[in-house]
Amino acid sequence: MNPFDLKSVLLARHAQHVVLIHFPIALFLVSVAFDCASQWWRRAAFAAAAYYNLTVAAFASLPVVATGLMAWHWQLEGQKLKGTLLLHLLLGLASTALIWLVWWVHFRGRKPERTLPTYRLPLEIVAAGVVALTAHLGGFLSGVNAGV
Repeated sequence: MNPFDLKSVLLARHAQHVVLIHFPIALFLVSVAFDCASQWWRRAAFAAAAYYNLTVAAFASLPVVATGLMAWHWQLEGQKLKGTLLLHLLLGLASTALIWLVWWVHFRGRKPERTLPTYRLPLEIVAAGVVALTAHLGGFLSGVNAGV
C-alpha cells in the first residue's frame, strides 16, 4: 500500500468516517447534557457551553457525512443500498439534520430579544435518540458490535 495514495488512505481498514464520527456524537450529547443542566440550575455558563459544543458538533457533522458518502461511493462503487446500511445512511442524514435544527433553535435564541423555546429539550432528546440509534447501527456495520 502506498502511504501517499489518497484513495488507500481514505479507504483504509479504519476509514476516516469511522474515526471522525465520534467527535460530533460526543459534542452533541455533551451539549444536550449542558443544556439540561442549564435549564435545571439556571446557569448561563451551562447554556453557553451547550451552545458552543453544539456549534462545533454541527460543523463537525459535515465532514462525517462527506466521508460516509465517499466510502459508499468508493468501497461499494455506488451500489444501491439496502438493509442496515440503507437505514444507517437515512438515520445519519436525519441525525445531521436534527443536529443542525437544534443548533438553529439555539442560534435564534441567543438574540437579545429572544429566549430559548421550551420545546428545544424534547427536540434535543429525540435528536440524541436518533444519533444513538445511528451510532448503534454503525457499530454493527463496522464490526464493533458483531459479537453482541
